[in-house]
Amino acid sequence: MERVDKTVNKAVNQAVSDLGGYIRAQRSNAQISLRELAKSAGVSNPYLSQIERGLRKPSAEILQQIAKALRISAEALYVQAGILEQREGGPVVDAILADPDLDERQKQVLLDIYASFRREHDGLADGPDQHRTDSSDEE
Repeated sequence: MERVDKTVNKAVNQAVSDLGGYIRAQRSNAQISLRELAKSAGVSNPYLSQIERGLRKPSAEILQQIAKALRISAEALYVQAGILEQREGGPVVDAILADPDLDERQKQVLLDIYASFRREHDGLADGPDQHRTDSSDEE
């Protein structure tokens, strides 16, 4: 039983470390200092630093505040933290969900369109002759 506990602890520590690295990378990409992000997210500088170094595992609420301050999808941070399973769609879905200029209805419409394109593409991969129309037939 002790061996299982050590394995679980190791996996949790790795996930927390990966989350911290992900947050640090997002902060670096956004060209935001640790101090600026901490202030925007409403957490202390030392606490954010500990999160980035993998020493602390933040709550879902803190992750949401950090995501908002970074202007990224909270869902992406939840996936990194192991709170949520990765959704299909990857970075396109994340970008749509993270866009602050879109309202929820607009996001849902874009996600529906994207999903339909993905289904169509998957159908073409199964057999292109079944889904194509010959434009010469229409003339």
